[in-house]
Amino acid sequence: MNLSGKKVLVIGAGISGFASAKLVKSFGAEVVLSDAKEEKDIQYDFQELRDKGIKLVFGPQQESLLDDVDWVMVSPAVPERIPLIQAAYARKIRVLTEVELAYELAESPICAVTGTNGKTTTVTLLGLLLATHYNPVGVGGNIGVPLSEEVLRVGKGGCIAAEISSYQMEITKDFHPHIAAVLNVTPDHIVRHGSMEVYQQMKEKMFGQQTAEDFLVLNYDDEQTRGMKARAKAKVCYFSRREELAEGAFVRDDQLVIRWAGQEYLLCKVNELGIKGAHNVENALAAIASAFLAGCEPAKMIHVLKEFRGVEHRIEYVRDLDGVAYYNDSKATNTDSAIKALETFDDGIVLLAGGDDKLTDLTDFMQLCKKRVSDLVLLGAAAERFEQEALKNGYPAEHIHRAGFSMEKAVEKAHALAKAPQVVLLSPACASFDMYDGMAQRGRDFKRLVNNL
Repeated sequence: MNLSGKKVLVIGAGISGFASAKLVKSFGAEVVLSDAKEEKDIQYDFQELRDKGIKLVFGPQQESLLDDVDWVMVSPAVPERIPLIQAAYARKIRVLTEVELAYELAESPICAVTGTNGKTTTVTLLGLLLATHYNPVGVGGNIGVPLSEEVLRVGKGGCIAAEISSYQMEITKDFHPHIAAVLNVTPDHIVRHGSMEVYQQMKEKMFGQQTAEDFLVLNYDDEQTRGMKARAKAKVCYFSRREELAEGAFVRDDQLVIRWAGQEYLLCKVNELGIKGAHNVENALAAIASAFLAGCEPAKMIHVLKEFRGVEHRIEYVRDLDGVAYYNDSKATNTDSAIKALETFDDGIVLLAGGDDKLTDLTDFMQLCKKRVSDLVLLGAAAERFEQEALKNGYPAEHIHRAGFSMEKAVEKAHALAKAPQVVLLSPACASFDMYDGMAQRGRDFKRLVNNL
């Protein structure tokens, strides 16, 4: 790719924006990185970008930033509706994302995964499964590693597992993975996208450019994803935890099975999986279906499935203290994900929940709390609404505790309440931005406090 003499404006100074700015600069472009925040309010060191000759503009974004610009590259956190992006469209400037650029640079096939929940676990496992057949393998995207960096590192002859979010697809037009998997679609990010319908459309954009030569892996057990087959051009492979399929990946007699093109392949038993919980059976099925369609041999996958222990912040075991096990599920940023965590354990959970409220319906979540949660410790901006919804759904008031905006108080309270063989579970059902820079920072703070008990 030769961008010599081209002027590129990168909007948004996050991980993706950093990667985009450095990448297009390396291809010879004149680069300006703009963020609506002031530099002092962004916790990044920008010296590396300055050293590379990238111009930085912070604060109010004037339309004059678009003067003489050939490309505008947009970070996922920046919504398409902002005036600067709309002005770029009006000027007929090409607007693209780092994911789209990564696709254009890729010389190896991309296996992409999206869904409301389970993306990171599935993509991490998929990367390990792909490594049974390919060398090298890349794992990037919404998982925290820029996809563009991974496709350049892998080059030719490998394979890439990509985690794709709805934010990344909002502006993307030409992304075309060879294999795409949609795990589930439940209410999330409605504030960003405006409606559940638009949110689902963002998920479906991931496979919108596929052809009959490609594959689409869909969750048969999820009504929203099952119906996507009607809009797919690719060959569809379903996976199901609940039903034996005529073709696809499924569970039969507690064993993972792939049935495809008239052949059947047996993998490990459900209880042999290194990751636990019904939701992780679904994640494993999606990963093995994607890896199989990418050319991996089922027999070589079995060892990986048994050894893989999951990812940080997703029902992550922290420690045992006086017979009480502590688990970090900070990745549960919505109620559906938190429900899956609650279903993983028996009754007797001391639950830490709350944070930056996404204002989704809490009925199902609170009904399950009433059945499984012995004490509910609420923190963050959502605590008031969560308490009111808990009471409305019949959760006993005497077992609701408030910790303000202090994770330390929440951990101390949970420690005082929990008795063996109960578990203490951080599964917030909320975003983290009222108290932290992200769910990872929240999870690590929780683990630090638990390990200091």
